[in-house]
Amino acid sequence: MTNSNSSGQFDFTPWLIRLIAYIIDAIIIIVASVIIGVIIAISIVLTGAFFLFVGYGLFFFTFGVLSILYFIILDIAWGATIGKRAMGLQVQTVSGKRISIGPSFIRNISKIFWVFLFLDWLIAVITPGNDRRQKLTDRWAGTTVVQVKQAFQSTSPSPPP
Repeated sequence: MTNSNSSGQFDFTPWLIRLIAYIIDAIIIIVASVIIGVIIAISIVLTGAFFLFVGYGLFFFTFGVLSILYFIILDIAWGATIGKRAMGLQVQTVSGKRISIGPSFIRNISKIFWVFLFLDWLIAVITPGNDRRQKLTDRWAGTTVVQVKQAFQSTSPSPPP
């Protein structure tokens, strides 16, 4: 995955691929957040503590917590989330090794709220760095996202004809 073209202009392709991967992951987390939010809301209504958590606040809290857990657990277990795997991406240290919980937490903390993630990406795009694929928190964590295969490519061999 190249980071700039022959004219020296910045190549947004890696960022677009990551955005598509994030959208896939966000859809998964949104579905889980809604399910958990409904369960929590019903529990709150049944216990009479309805005004403790209301409406969007519950959804955003659930979405933020699930996001952090989802990204950290899958980064450590698989080296990629479902969205990254679908897009052929992998998270690793800048030296090419699997990441551990500390760096995974650092690189994913901005995903707790979409504004933080947007700023994380924006700062990375407009500021120079050694690896133009890194968002700001990737730089802090010493991690990067690399293309390991084509998007949506199957990892299993195709059946014989």
